[in-house]
Amino acid sequence: MLEPSALNGEFSAETPPQYLMPSPYRPNSPRPNNNNNGGQNRGNFRKEDKGPKRNDRIRATEVRVISPKGEMMGIMPTQQALDLAREFGVDLIEIAASAVPPVCKLQEYGKYLYEEAKKHKHQKSASKVKEIKLRPRIDNHDLFIKVRRAENFLFHGHKVKLLLQYRYRELEHPEIGIATITKAIEALMHISTRDNEPKRSGRAIVVGLTPVQQNKRKLVHNEAPGEEDGEDDSAVDNDEGDAE
Repeated sequence: MLEPSALNGEFSAETPPQYLMPSPYRPNSPRPNNNNNGGQNRGNFRKEDKGPKRNDRIRATEVRVISPKGEMMGIMPTQQALDLAREFGVDLIEIAASAVPPVCKLQEYGKYLYEEAKKHKHQKSASKVKEIKLRPRIDNHDLFIKVRRAENFLFHGHKVKLLLQYRYRELEHPEIGIATITKAIEALMHISTRDNEPKRSGRAIVVGLTPVQQNKRKLVHNEAPGEEDGEDDSAVDNDEGDAE
């Protein structure tokens, strides 16, 4: 029986199989490289998708611009807005994509994210019920102002209580008040859900409105978001003791 060469430890061509070492298994496909950055790229892609569009990612041809100080600068071509952002040394951030045209703000993106995170944290712990008072025969202009204020409260995550109050003489036609508060509710259904049906109780009708999820909120009656925690009508004397 032939044995391995004593000189160099190699096997001759006639070496029996029991002396041969099996070759290691090597799959046809290459072993995956754990050090590649494929997972990192996927993570970056998801991270990039978070947050509002900004700068060259904004696809609208024209936008409504808010200055770094919060002042309205009007509607302008997106390229002009980008030039302004470079001039101010800030970013152009799309803060209301569903508006027509979209609303953009000139602000540093990092500062914007910080303020938004701080705002959302505050809203979770400080959501309030804002009261809006109506009269049965309120004119369309004044009703529109009330609707705009209610929409802004809902946009910032506050609940809204619509309170319609009758004078005694107005109780002779309660259907007028029902029609008025229904009109206000319908104007706010894009941003809220109704908690109860409008039903008269004594000299008043009360309807609660709850804001929809934040990513579904859009402004229809306001050009841009207003003050987050503005005054409501709770302190307004609506002639409750009036005995007309």
